[in-house]
Amino acid sequence: MSTRALLRKFQDFEDPRIVPLRENLYGASFFLMKLLPARFMIERAVEVGQLKQGATICESSSGTFGLALAMLARQYGYRLILVSDWALDRHLHRRLIELGAKVDIVERPAASGGFQQARLDRLQRHLRETADSYWPVQYDNPNNPLSYAKIAEQLINRIGKLDCLVGAVGSGGSMSGTSRFLRVLFPELHTVGVDTPNSVLFGQPSGSITKLSGLGGHIVPKNVDHCQFDEIHWLTPAETCQATHELHREHGLFMGPTSGAAYRVAEWWSRNNPGKAVVAIFPDEGHRYNETTYDQEWLQTIPGWPGPLRQNPVTVATPKEVMLGWSRFSWNRRTLEPNGEASGSGRAQDLSGCAIRTEATAPG
Repeated sequence: MSTRALLRKFQDFEDPRIVPLRENLYGASFFLMKLLPARFMIERAVEVGQLKQGATICESSSGTFGLALAMLARQYGYRLILVSDWALDRHLHRRLIELGAKVDIVERPAASGGFQQARLDRLQRHLRETADSYWPVQYDNPNNPLSYAKIAEQLINRIGKLDCLVGAVGSGGSMSGTSRFLRVLFPELHTVGVDTPNSVLFGQPSGSITKLSGLGGHIVPKNVDHCQFDEIHWLTPAETCQATHELHREHGLFMGPTSGAAYRVAEWWSRNNPGKAVVAIFPDEGHRYNETTYDQEWLQTIPGWPGPLRQNPVTVATPKEVMLGWSRFSWNRRTLEPNGEASGSGRAQDLSGCAIRTEATAPG
């Protein structure tokens, strides 16, 4: 059996369930979404000779991408070194070790770039010291967003014409990739990214971020294709957790906080745009968050919990504003300058740049 066929053992787990939430509002609900890009990146690395049988995969992760790599590495005979930090859930930590991963915990943030940069610095040491090592580079690897062509196809087959796609932005792969391929058929698709205050991904000044896996960052990954986004929303951790609980209570979907954030924004956009088909991406289930998002004692440590919290966003004039609650900005498919400023004349200019990126070969 070929390596590609073997790597697709978990294929059913990387596909979403399409769940109707209300008229014209759907959730793309995943068991573990990161299995898709992890499998696709490993397949491509094997095909081009970057990853040899029995070699060591090295990556930085404190969440689901690390779990996906551990599941794949264990099944197919690769060693795995994961560099993480204090935010790694203790149950996930034990699971990673059981799957055979070596987990290296970084204790202190870097002076610039926080724990993300500190983890990447430690990762470079492992790459230098480990023979035949392979780094998937989830933040920058173009095969990350390319893998989501499969999800775009599934959404089209199940729902048909889509008007709006909503999802949290972390590495940038899922939202940038899915949006890019959907726009081959639906160029007017409205794409909404969800972030958190003090995250630099869309121009907020860097600051302290209450760690919610998959939301916020001190480094802008290359896979965040800013010209894919029409609108950006920032939710505080308290607002994100409230929405995650609401998604569970109202729809029976026990999901993680990035799913809750996407649900809050998608539900608002759907109410304000009746008749439009809206899909929210729900990346993983809630079992990893029993001691955080679903734990009442932990929630009491979150600023602003239990409220009152904003039930609608406040529109800001610039992403640089101080954001004390749910906020939104019309990004209009601009780029992001190195100084953190949104630039470009917006949608008309940047559509051509996005179109060029769709010429890449879609995964099989």
